[in-house]
Amino acid sequence: MKIIGVDLHARQQTIAMLDTDTGEMVEKTLEHQGDELRKFYSALPGPVLVGIEATGSMQWFLQLMEELGIECRVGHPAQIRKAETRKQKHDRRDARLLLRLLAENRFPTIWMPSSEQRDLRTLLRHRHQWVRMRSRLQHTLQSMALNQGLRLGHSLWSQAGQQALQALPLAPHAAHRRAALLALYPRMQESIEELDEQVSEQVQQRPAARRLLTHPGVGPITALATEVYLGDPLRFADGKAVASYIGMIPSEHSSGGRQRLGAMSKQGNALLRYLWCEASMRSFLLPSFSRAFFRGSQTKTFAT
Repeated sequence: MKIIGVDLHARQQTIAMLDTDTGEMVEKTLEHQGDELRKFYSALPGPVLVGIEATGSMQWFLQLMEELGIECRVGHPAQIRKAETRKQKHDRRDARLLLRLLAENRFPTIWMPSSEQRDLRTLLRHRHQWVRMRSRLQHTLQSMALNQGLRLGHSLWSQAGQQALQALPLAPHAAHRRAALLALYPRMQESIEELDEQVSEQVQQRPAARRLLTHPGVGPITALATEVYLGDPLRFADGKAVASYIGMIPSEHSSGGRQRLGAMSKQGNALLRYLWCEASMRSFLLPSFSRAFFRGSQTKTFAT
């Protein structure tokens, strides 16, 4: 078996490879440009175990390892750094550190989503970006309407509201800006609706997401995001671990028997945390019978 510690960078990577059968140790630097990297890993006889430190530009490497059928583990950067006490830090030393942690079975592996989950995350992020841009556009048009004394609230986005906004007397440059924004708004709305349809189709294909739809205030976006960002719920010990993973717990600075709790830590995924907060607020806008049922079920759960 070959164990490889990889210090991954944008243009190159430094590896430290150990053959457990012969005890041979190899260190080298591989350039990412060209086919050198693929030829090197595809020529290795299996089994092969690769360990890398989590970084933002690692998805292409994980995909390459998956295509070649090589097991690749991703480590927690902070925990990996704690394992090295010396001040010297360079690429070869980092690669040897990753190799040593893998060989000693001390590698701090973190959970990684599958390729399908990563693709669905891209879908959700893409939709969320469009929604944020639409919100900025709506705020701009709403501000223009309020400055001219037109107060319609949500009715501004109806056909009659759009006509009233179009009829406002504005200066030439402001009128040109209004026309551009009004022309852009329906196209953005159409794109968001198409993405909503794709999300709904994915939810119907996933039993766990369909089950989440039964919860009050949860829609297709929140259901799909919860599944693809949390992954397998069995990897969490309890509900507190889930809340900590998302960052929906108070920050704490306690010492000497005195507990000090601060604001929400916000250490988890920002999109999922935002959707959960929206779902919780949405649940209180349900009809009275649904709200009473929700409160009763929560009270019963906490009581038991």
